[in-house]
Amino acid sequence: MAVDRPETGMTRKKDDASERTCIVTRETGTPDRLIRFVAAPDGSVVPDLKRELPGRGCWVTASRAAVDKAVAKKLFARALKTEARAAPALGAEVDRLLVRQVAGMMNLARKAGQFVSGSAKVDLAIRSGEALAVFHAVDAAADGVRKIDQARKAWHLGMETDAEIPAFRLFSAAEMDELMGQNAFIHACALAGQAGEGVVKRATLLETYRGVIPQETGGAGRTSQ
Repeated sequence: MAVDRPETGMTRKKDDASERTCIVTRETGTPDRLIRFVAAPDGSVVPDLKRELPGRGCWVTASRAAVDKAVAKKLFARALKTEARAAPALGAEVDRLLVRQVAGMMNLARKAGQFVSGSAKVDLAIRSGEALAVFHAVDAAADGVRKIDQARKAWHLGMETDAEIPAFRLFSAAEMDELMGQNAFIHACALAGQAGEGVVKRATLLETYRGVIPQETGGAGRTSQ
């Protein structure tokens, strides 16, 4: 079964490049593409997003569908070799934790000067080549999204490269108000640097988990800010 040996978090981090096997798909992948789960002392199955919790762990492809299937087929107890109980809402709990990870990293990147908000700042970052990725509220106004898309396309054409600046639409404005308070945004941008890269990495994982295809434009919504 696809498990890892009981070990300390420090030892496990040294081995992050090695591949793991998903208990659902039986496909292998690096830890960045899977989610680790362990059994808590009370017997419940808990996600270990930071891959730091001690004890036997098992791995599931970073997909809501895969986690839900593991719950439905009772694969966690078999993989962890214990009477582990996976709650029916485990898939939703993973999503909630991934959301909080993204929001937390955005706040850290902002403090490091590697995450800016406001359509004018985003446009400038794109055209100057500093932007790693852009972020829009799900309910952002179509006009504001379109203007930023135009800047992304202009940068892409000017660089004559296949690489594009990705765009994410993960949260509504109301969700961001609750998650980030005064740091909530309608349009934002991650900038080059370790913290900015961390935002993009976590946003990509959340998007992958949800099975979302990035949208270039959106319908009518809140105006830019």
